[in-house]
Amino acid sequence: MLVKWMRCTVVDRGGFERGQRKWAGLLGEPGFRGQGGGWSRSRPGVVHLFGFWESRVLYDSFMARSHDRLAASQSGTYRDMEVRLFEYRFDVKMGFEPRFTDADLLRVAHCRVHQDRADHFALMQEKVWNPAMAGSPGMLRGVFAQAEPDHEFLVLSMWDSAAERAKYRTERVERLALRAQTGADIASIAGDVIDMEPAWTV
Repeated sequence: MLVKWMRCTVVDRGGFERGQRKWAGLLGEPGFRGQGGGWSRSRPGVVHLFGFWESRVLYDSFMARSHDRLAASQSGTYRDMEVRLFEYRFDVKMGFEPRFTDADLLRVAHCRVHQDRADHFALMQEKVWNPAMAGSPGMLRGVFAQAEPDHEFLVLSMWDSAAERAKYRTERVERLALRAQTGADIASIAGDVIDMEPAWTV
């Protein structure tokens, strides 16, 4: 499964939101699995969107055929668009589906990992971070994905409330980071917390 992460700064909120509804046209596309996102909590005007595709081949076919037509209605409503593609590695909590309807909050972490530590980083995600997140009340599901060959990883988790996610963060993150030797693995990390916009879910 291919995971597409899009981030941009909106300059015309009304126009952007109207255009965002046009992406419902994705539903007829071969290989499309789901898309959703919302507004950054920490950076005003910044939007994050996440799309899921069965394969890179089917995604590339969509980009060549239909993408520009769907995107045309949002032209001029945003700036600084960044797009990154990742390949699914494993679930953060068992039974991941690219479904957003029950989520209130998204958390994204974008990690650049030292080349010789990539395997260890993935192992620690599986053995240390995943069980902790999966056992947290309010954490619905998540996905761990990798971009090659840049040693970049994406961790996306879906939560049913901000309060539950805050509880997980304050109680456990420092202890888990020590156990997973996160400081030795990661060259840089950037993250954000996103308030879901239900009207954008496809």
